[in-house]
Amino acid sequence: MTVGELMNKAGFEVISSGDTSKEIEGFYAGDLLSWVMANAKAGFGWLTIMTNLNVLAVASLIDLACVVICENAVLDEEFISTAREKEICILRTAKPVYETCLNLGSISND
Repeated sequence: MTVGELMNKAGFEVISSGDTSKEIEGFYAGDLLSWVMANAKAGFGWLTIMTNLNVLAVASLIDLACVVICENAVLDEEFISTAREKEICILRTAKPVYETCLNLGSISND
């Protein structure tokens, strides 16, 4: 599934669209940046509640397909403008990480 297809199916709020043609190879959920850097793979979608600028650095470094911010975590203007400038896809949902994972699992199986 591409990022664009995920946007259409999941009903997430789009904060920054990035490259919607990127294929999503899998998903990784976690909030410890060093752990995500060590375990997430290029092309993955990352589910987190973290909203500092280091999230964007990790997403760029690993070449993630998208970042899904869960639990409606608040994003400041610097985060949003940097994500748009660097063309990093940022999506947001009000659901907790676990429920979002379940939802993504059912979408991926469609």
